[in-house]
Amino acid sequence: MRLTLRARLTLVYGGLFLVGGILLLVLTHSLIRDSLPDEAEANSTFTGTMSGEEIPTPEPGQDPKVYGEQLRFVITGEVWKNALDALVRQGGIALALVSVGTIALGWLVAGRMLRPLQRVTDTAARIAEAPAAGQGLHERIRLEGPQDELRELAETFNRMLERLDHSFDGQRSFISNASHELRTPLTVTRALLEVAVHRKGASADVQQLGETLLEVNARHERLIEGLLLLMRSDRELGERSYLDLADIAAHVAAQTPAPGVAVTADCAEAPARGEPVLLERMVQNLVENAVRYNLPEDGWVTVTTRTEDGRSVVEVANSGPVVPAFEVPGLFTPFRRLGTERLATASKGAGLGLSIVRAVAEAHGGEAAAKAGTEGGLVVTVSLPAA
Repeated sequence: MRLTLRARLTLVYGGLFLVGGILLLVLTHSLIRDSLPDEAEANSTFTGTMSGEEIPTPEPGQDPKVYGEQLRFVITGEVWKNALDALVRQGGIALALVSVGTIALGWLVAGRMLRPLQRVTDTAARIAEAPAAGQGLHERIRLEGPQDELRELAETFNRMLERLDHSFDGQRSFISNASHELRTPLTVTRALLEVAVHRKGASADVQQLGETLLEVNARHERLIEGLLLLMRSDRELGERSYLDLADIAAHVAAQTPAPGVAVTADCAEAPARGEPVLLERMVQNLVENAVRYNLPEDGWVTVTTRTEDGRSVVEVANSGPVVPAFEVPGLFTPFRRLGTERLATASKGAGLGLSIVRAVAEAHGGEAAAKAGTEGGLVVTVSLPAA
C-alpha cells in the first residue's frame, strides 16, 4: 500500500529525530567513557576487582594514604562504569518514548502544513465531479497566509480555472450564436424549395432535385438542432422534476415512426428526477438511432425500463449489422458513425445522437454505455440515479 504524503513526512520527521537521538546518545557515551581514569593502572596493585570480589589488603610497607587513593580511584571508576550502563539503558528508553511523542507531533504538524494543499485537492475534485462539462469552473481557491509555495500554487490554479472558464463560456456562446444564426437561412431555404417543388408546371427533374435538396436541408436542420441540444445539456440543469422514465419510454416508442421495424416496449417503473424535455429527447435519440441503423427487412427494436441497484435504467436494443466491439466506444463521439469518421449520407443522422444521449445522462448524474449484440445490432443502456 502506498503511503500518503502526510504519512511520509511524518516518517521522515520521526526518522531524522530518531537517528539524531541515537547519534547524540552514542557520542555522549563515548565522550564520558574517554574521560574516565585508567582503570588498568589503578588495578595493578591489587589482585581483585570491584566486580563482586572482596578488596585485597594493602601490601606490607605500603603507605596507607597511597593505598586509600588507589582504592578511591578504583571505586570511582566502577561507579562511572555503572553510570555509563545506566546512561545507555535509561537513555534508550527515554529516546524511544520521546520518539513516539515526536512522531505523533509530526503527524499533527504535517497535517496542518498540508491543509492548504488539501483545499486545492478538494476544489479540483468538486470541479472534476461536476455532472456537466465546464460546470464549477467559476469556483476559486481562497488561501490566506504568507506568499509561500502553496499560496503560489493556489494562485496558479486559480488562473488556470479562469482561463478554462472563459474558454468554455466562449465555446458555448459561439455554438449557441452560430446555431441560431444558421437556423434562419435553413428555414428560408426549405420554404423556397418546397414552393419550387410543389408549384404547378414543375418538371420531374426539378421535383427530384428539390426532394434531394430538401433531404440535405433537413439533415442540416437536425445537425443545428443537435448542436443546440448538446450545448444545452452541457450546462448546469435548473429545476428538476419528478418523473417516470417508463412513461417517457412508452410514449416515445409509440410515437416514433418506424417503417418496416417492429418496435416493442416493456416498461417497468423507473422513477428519476430531471428535466423532462431533455430526458424525452435522450430516449427519442435512442429509439430513432435503433430504427435508423437496422436491418432492411424484419428489423426489430425493444425498449425496456427498470430499476436496478438504486438506479433507474433505460435500455434500447435493436437488430442490425454486426458491430465490431472495438468501434462501440467511439459511437459516443460527436459526428462519429459506424465504419466512418465524419461522412454520412443525407438519409442518415447528424452523428450527434449518442453524443447527446451521453451528455444528457451525465448532466443528470448518470451514465450511458453500449455493447454489441450477440447476433448484430447494438444494446445501449442509460442509468440515472433513482428518485
